[in-house]
Amino acid sequence: MQSRMQAKGLSAGYNGKKVFRELNLDVPEGKITTLIGSNGSGKSTILKTLCRILSPDSGYVYLDGEAIHKMPAKTVAQKLALLPQGAHPPSGITVNDLVEYGRFPYRSSLGGLSMQDREIVEWALASTNMTELSYREMDQLSGGQQQRAWIAMALAQKTELLFLDEPTTYLDISHQLDILYLLRKLNQESGVTVVMILHDLNHAIMFSDYLVAIKNGMLYASGTPAEIITPQTLREVFDVESEVINHPILNVPVCLPYRTTEHTETAPPLLCSPIC
Repeated sequence: MQSRMQAKGLSAGYNGKKVFRELNLDVPEGKITTLIGSNGSGKSTILKTLCRILSPDSGYVYLDGEAIHKMPAKTVAQKLALLPQGAHPPSGITVNDLVEYGRFPYRSSLGGLSMQDREIVEWALASTNMTELSYREMDQLSGGQQQRAWIAMALAQKTELLFLDEPTTYLDISHQLDILYLLRKLNQESGVTVVMILHDLNHAIMFSDYLVAIKNGMLYASGTPAEIITPQTLREVFDVESEVINHPILNVPVCLPYRTTEHTETAPPLLCSPIC
């Protein structure tokens, strides 16, 4: 499998303390890759380092064969887009104006939007079903609509790599699925390589080609959902006991956690929601 982005011996953190270390990772081109792991395992820090938001303490990220932290910022912005967790728009900004920000990496210091820029903005709005809401202010939209607008802005950068940090956070189940189906559609129809972080393991299974499991700042395992989602992985990465069954419609694994590893064997299982 070809990869446009690779991490080799990558380590990074804050204030001299490493959050993750010695990461070796190939991002499959044209696929959806999802990072999974418990809170504080280093997933968001990995994503920031891959996207050049955070400088590594050691190791390298290679994008199209070049060390990304040595590339001009404008060049990087033309190759990858990042949607961080909990992004907040400026007060009073419209959807259309927000999406136009995605064209900044291609504009000169004095020039405005070109005809091509405007066509790309229109395409990004249409691709996310936001055309009819393009002149609404962001703070007038629902959470799901706002997330679509942010994705449209990222699409307007017209990159082949799209990174998203927990894109479904704070959304209800319907809007979560709406966003994830949108990302899969963009991946399949436009060939955009997607790298994201999800906490809902069953959503990660349903919408990902590859999973990367992170434990305590280290790569635990990577592979297809069928290879990664096992009772042993869930026990060692998330400290939960679980059953893994087959989805009756989608034919993919489904994880059913029923207790943490701290509970005794005699404790009754808590068969809660299959969403884990």
